[in-house]
Amino acid sequence: MSISDIYSSGEHQSNIAHFAAIVKLANADGSINKEEKAVLKRLAFKLDVSKDETKDILKHPEKYPLIPPYSLEERIERLHDLCAIIYADYEIDIEERKLIYKYALGLGFTSTRAKEELEKCVEQFKKPA
Repeated sequence: MSISDIYSSGEHQSNIAHFAAIVKLANADGSINKEEKAVLKRLAFKLDVSKDETKDILKHPEKYPLIPPYSLEERIERLHDLCAIIYADYEIDIEERKLIYKYALGLGFTSTRAKEELEKCVEQFKKPA
């Protein structure tokens, strides 16, 4: 196995873990609605998660641990993906804000930076006029 194979395998595992974390959060309110499902499908494609992997993750997201990315850019992108799924219905409630904050901390943001990034997400995904 070449070094590039090892790297791409690790990157793929990170993408799977990220997708699973988003699925867990999408399920936080009890079910995944039509809008969330559409965003999840786009996200799975973007992250190169296969259809079989997607099906398994949707059924058993708890099997996959959170693997935070190393670079700040990747962490912000991961948080942006989460905000997109949360805002699929153009609403965010207190529990969803708490989940985004916890996820930001899990990604390695400081408490202050997590709050700042959360507010940026809220501003970016406000309901269209």
